[in-house]
Amino acid sequence: MTLTYPNFAFDITHRDQKSGARLGLLKTPHGTIETPNYIFCGTKAAIKALSPAQMIEAQTDIILSNTYHLMLQPGADLIEKMGGLHKFMNWNGPLLTDSGGFQVFSLGEGAMANEIKGKNHGKGHENKNLISITEEGCVFRSYVDGRKIKLTPESSMEIQRKLGADLLMQFDECTPYHVDKDYTARSMEMSMRWGDRCLAQFERHDNGAQGLYGIIQGGVHADLRRISAEYTADRPFFGTALGGCLGGSDEEMETVVAASLPYAHAERPVHFLGIGQIKDVFRFVHMGVDTFDCVIPTRLARHGSAFMQGVPGETINLKNAKYREDNTPLDERNAVSASCNYSKAYIHHLLKAGEILGMQILAQHNVATINRLMREIRTAIRSGTLDKLEKEWRTH
Repeated sequence: MTLTYPNFAFDITHRDQKSGARLGLLKTPHGTIETPNYIFCGTKAAIKALSPAQMIEAQTDIILSNTYHLMLQPGADLIEKMGGLHKFMNWNGPLLTDSGGFQVFSLGEGAMANEIKGKNHGKGHENKNLISITEEGCVFRSYVDGRKIKLTPESSMEIQRKLGADLLMQFDECTPYHVDKDYTARSMEMSMRWGDRCLAQFERHDNGAQGLYGIIQGGVHADLRRISAEYTADRPFFGTALGGCLGGSDEEMETVVAASLPYAHAERPVHFLGIGQIKDVFRFVHMGVDTFDCVIPTRLARHGSAFMQGVPGETINLKNAKYREDNTPLDERNAVSASCNYSKAYIHHLLKAGEILGMQILAQHNVATINRLMREIRTAIRSGTLDKLEKEWRTH
């Protein structure tokens, strides 16, 4: 297999002398982004509450859409007919799509997502939408209309090809926290075989417009993570992603990453799937992660919370009564209207009144805050002051 990705590149331009942090340039057909960077989730071809123009105003470089949701509504064939995802959603920058695997194994609407990420501490959940997992792929029921759907490594690649994003993910099984090591090992081995099938299917239609990431699995088991990481390094993927169950605590998640990255391909971009709180960004940039994605910036906004630099817990809740008469803006350092032009008192009022504008303001503020964080992290890596910057952003 001779995949070379001629229209893609990842150039590491600087390495931090005190950690694994690094600066890079990630080139795609829709532009080059600086790393470390943050990929915002436009799950159903839309960032919740924000237009592409508002994302650009907030200095966003790259966004993500979900294969699973888009294959169900409106369908990959329609999006291809409309000119592909970039044209369909009027986003001209780089795009990433996931494989659909995580959503299949987390019940589509996410009821099992915390179990996969280890946040339910082994309680387990019955996945009523998932009908079967076999070597061929998986069969599940659509949460949209209940119809039975089969998703395989080959069909995931075909759907992502039709969607037309720049960066794609291999199809893999995401094991929940409560399963034993034997199951995790069998699942990881199957995901590796699925990865080979993804590569073969990708190569059949490769026209230079897309780059494929392999995903490191293995649950919380260091020896399995090493095997999976070495597998991805040995295959002609463009990039590497950290996926699957990451443990039940920050410390366990750090152990999982430490067991994975030393064995991943050193010159490829590393993406962390579904992780993106401020504390996580600092922790894993230090360890060599280049990009993150998470729904949390816009999800927090819908619940009235704003990311803030240097506050306990990383956020403030604008629904709290103490902001009722607070005439100060959110954070003028962000240099976007959402952060500069509205008082906390006004946002508090909007939230209490149930006005959508309140959520929209907070969503753009949160996106702008994370983008400023990433710009400052890149500057700090270059100047060797990453630890100092973390103290300025985080209150431990």
